[in-house]
Amino acid sequence: MDKTTAKTVRRARRKRGMRKTMQGTPARPRLSIFRSLQHIYAQVIDDLAGRTVASASSLDVDGVSRKGGNVDAAKKIGMAVAERAKKAGVTAVVFDRNGFRYHGRVKAVADGAREGGLQF
Repeated sequence: MDKTTAKTVRRARRKRGMRKTMQGTPARPRLSIFRSLQHIYAQVIDDLAGRTVASASSLDVDGVSRKGGNVDAAKKIGMAVAERAKKAGVTAVVFDRNGFRYHGRVKAVADGAREGGLQF
């Protein structure tokens, strides 16, 4: 198994372990993060209804360069998803880091969402 495949398998195992106990409800939907090498994506998901309440990514947020893979861009993504979630009537969420370590860009999205008014 090469290094990239091993990293993907480890992340999938961490993700499965976290998702066993975590579920987004209408009262407290799940804020899910995905980070690729060049971009970062965040969405607020109601798992019971199976729908996305709000989303933001480095591809669609103003003020974020086309290379959205840095901490400053991630913080703006967090603020944008918090603003869009509040418009949809969501104030509290469950944070799903999606198997990624809680540091760097993932932590920046969480901090930006908190600054934007979401409660974890």
